[in-house]
Amino acid sequence: MTSHTYRSQSPNFHKDLSEFWSAHLGLTLVNVSLAVIIFVITPLREAGLSGRFFFDLVVVTLMIFGALVVDQSRMAKAFAITVVLVSATVLGAGRVHPTPFLHLLGSALVIVTLLLYVRIVLLVMFGKGPITWSRIQGGVCVYLLIGMAWASAFQFLEQLHPGSFYFASAPTDIDQLTSKLTYFSFATLTTVGSTIAPLDPFARSLTIAEAIVGQLFPATLIGALVAMAMQSRTKS
Repeated sequence: MTSHTYRSQSPNFHKDLSEFWSAHLGLTLVNVSLAVIIFVITPLREAGLSGRFFFDLVVVTLMIFGALVVDQSRMAKAFAITVVLVSATVLGAGRVHPTPFLHLLGSALVIVTLLLYVRIVLLVMFGKGPITWSRIQGGVCVYLLIGMAWASAFQFLEQLHPGSFYFASAPTDIDQLTSKLTYFSFATLTTVGSTIAPLDPFARSLTIAEAIVGQLFPATLIGALVAMAMQSRTKS
């Protein structure tokens, strides 16, 4: 009886998660959390204030649920969830016992985790169904995640080779470094420009690549959505 009840509840739980992600709510919560992390919490951390843990937890939880419901193999789901949990553990350990190695490892794991987030959102975004506001939100979410992933790549490079970037005022701790490079990443992604400059050849290559992606991604996304809308209209 217990086993039968568990089997009946498991598909219902999976269905509820699928409906949660296919509707507006899942991506809306992710976008709101990312916006707060990028535009509010990160600058406050540079000033020495905390508060990011809650929103990080929201994003991690939503992405784990997203990994469970997207159409991919069990191996891919297990890998995504494992990377997310390991990344969260390493970042937490780096907070409790800050060492250069843990910060460097944490930056590397964050890059992988954010790229997995991008994959999950793209799978949800380009799933079956009509073109809705949810797909637009998915594009915004991917754009923000790309900026955060590049910021982590810049941070990894600066930690690996100090002096890879020129700062008008040098960061004194990991929070200031994260805040400054997050600003630099989104300034590069949107081609606004900033007072931070890449000095290392690899840093320059990463900067150029991000600027190119920042220009191509919106155009590619709009083209893909238009093509999907036209195909859906043709079928109907």
